[in-house]
Amino acid sequence: MVVVGADVHKRSHTFVAVDEVGKKLGQLTVPADGKGHDQAICWAQREFGEDLRWGIEDCRHLSARLEIDLLDAGQAVVRVPPKLMAQTRTSARTRGKSDPIDALAVARAVLREPDLPVATHDEASRELKLLVDRRDDLVKQRTGDVNRFRWHLHRIDPTIDPAPKSLNRAKTRARLADLLKAMTGIDARLARELLGDIEAVTMRINALEKEITALVTLQAPALLELPGCGALTAAKIAGETAGISRFAHEAKYAMHAGVAPIPVWSGRTEGRVRMNKSGNRQLNTALHRIAVTQIRLDGLGAAYYRKRLERGDSTTEALRALKRRPARTVFNTLKNNPSTAAEPYLPAAA
Repeated sequence: MVVVGADVHKRSHTFVAVDEVGKKLGQLTVPADGKGHDQAICWAQREFGEDLRWGIEDCRHLSARLEIDLLDAGQAVVRVPPKLMAQTRTSARTRGKSDPIDALAVARAVLREPDLPVATHDEASRELKLLVDRRDDLVKQRTGDVNRFRWHLHRIDPTIDPAPKSLNRAKTRARLADLLKAMTGIDARLARELLGDIEAVTMRINALEKEITALVTLQAPALLELPGCGALTAAKIAGETAGISRFAHEAKYAMHAGVAPIPVWSGRTEGRVRMNKSGNRQLNTALHRIAVTQIRLDGLGAAYYRKRLERGDSTTEALRALKRRPARTVFNTLKNNPSTAAEPYLPAAA
């Protein structure tokens, strides 16, 4: 088997092929478009045969189009976390940094870590992922508008100080709009404009939330039954998981989500672990929400959290241990749910 590593950029992609022991066999740089991707596939198949595995540094938006074209062509694709690629490059004999060096590091990372999950995406989870990402972007935009709006209010009258989250409610926005109508000056004018922007963005956020809720209720209803898992969290899990069948067992899924503990012991400190800061951080965020919500609920999650604290764990250690449990539950739920575990998955990248 030949592994082809890819270093992706906005305008170009560089590919380096290696054999099973990591020896460099060839390299190619192509434009970052459909024609360039086809050229890379033809080059790899012509030079190295059909038994190929493509390793792509997981750069989300930069690598998405390449993944789609490779999967459409029936190629096996592996996503390599940037941190793993960087570690491989650091340990190599080749000094410096260039596109071929980075692509070579990606290919050798695939050889060194044979259990990396393959890239795959069914259209249903891809739709959820894109909708959730869009809503997250709008929420960030609204947060910035709210902060600027509150500073204008502070300059107008420091006693007018609405809580940031209260501006998500139509009643609060209507009251502030009536208050600003009678005011003059540049601060009042800009505050009215920002309040209108907040109103428009909030309507789009609410519409997206309704659409996401309807989709996740149809596609992954079992997730909504888990304690602490709401519709938006379930949608993020389904979208970021991108096909549960690509994980052989729940331990690999936990490692992918960044909730598997990392051993940090030596000598008499046997058994010590620390929090995993790698993995899919979006999926990690969703599991964190579930864990934090379960702590507030009077259930098994809260009981386990208190048990860890009684054993001498810090709050961080207890939360880390608790996050591992929802990962196992989510994995088994998706595996056993026909609507989310059905095959085959349509080839499309996140």
